[in-house]
Amino acid sequence: MQAISTNTRKLTITDYLLATLLVLITLACIAPIWHTVAVSLSDKSAVEGGKVLFVPVDFTWNAYLKILDDAKFFRAFAVSLERVVLGAGIQFLLTVLMAYPLSMNAREFKGRNVYMWFIVFTMLFGGGLIPWYLVVKSLGMLNSIWALVIPGAVPVFNVILVMNFMRNLPKELKEAAYIDGSGPWHLLLRIYIPVAVPALATVTLFSIVAHWNDFFQGLILMSKPENYPLQTYIQQLVVQLDLNETDSDKLEQAAKLSNKSLNAAKIFVTIIPVLLVYPFLQRYFIHGITLGSVKE
Repeated sequence: MQAISTNTRKLTITDYLLATLLVLITLACIAPIWHTVAVSLSDKSAVEGGKVLFVPVDFTWNAYLKILDDAKFFRAFAVSLERVVLGAGIQFLLTVLMAYPLSMNAREFKGRNVYMWFIVFTMLFGGGLIPWYLVVKSLGMLNSIWALVIPGAVPVFNVILVMNFMRNLPKELKEAAYIDGSGPWHLLLRIYIPVAVPALATVTLFSIVAHWNDFFQGLILMSKPENYPLQTYIQQLVVQLDLNETDSDKLEQAAKLSNKSLNAAKIFVTIIPVLLVYPFLQRYFIHGITLGSVKE
């Protein structure tokens, strides 16, 4: 009976070194989150004494119970959620509508090279912070959700990524659609968008994370604290335990609560939405980046 040969490669020292390096990088990414969770679940005395590293000391839910009573936190959370929905939706729409015609060749879209030059120019050069603020102010968008959405409505990097992905699609798809009587809109909605899901999911993830994590625009464009998005609210946290409570139970809870624990709990809660969204888009991420960034 003939033996079946198996081609197995022996692991080398380089393989072990690379595996060790990847494990260390993974631990370096997880460690801050783990420490934040441990601090949020630890007792005040342990946190203030610097005894908490990666395991909660004197486990308690006081920080999270305090968050449930914080109306400002939930108001900021709602502002960020509204910003993500509007911002990511508008960016998706404008990115597709701009990338689709630019994916055509110069023969199909006359003046394409002029538009490309203009787009690349805006990506490399900006007017500066003060002109940007003055434009937003002159449009009357200060202290409104649109100030957080409209100024970044056309992310040029995302447009180029989707454009290159569409340009790499087989020409036979477009030719067959034209033969069947499809017009430009039908071609976009029924063929290009379904086929370009990896690239579109990737840029959507970029948009969601960028809008959710940004605190600077809220700090500059919002003068009223009730209009702050969540990250701006978190950034503004200093020692803010409300000691004006009249309820004895709440005073007792505040006495047991460290500001470090409370802030750590709020930071961890802000991470949860991204952690929930990311796994659903992860499978498109590498594919969309690879095919959308190689060619022009």
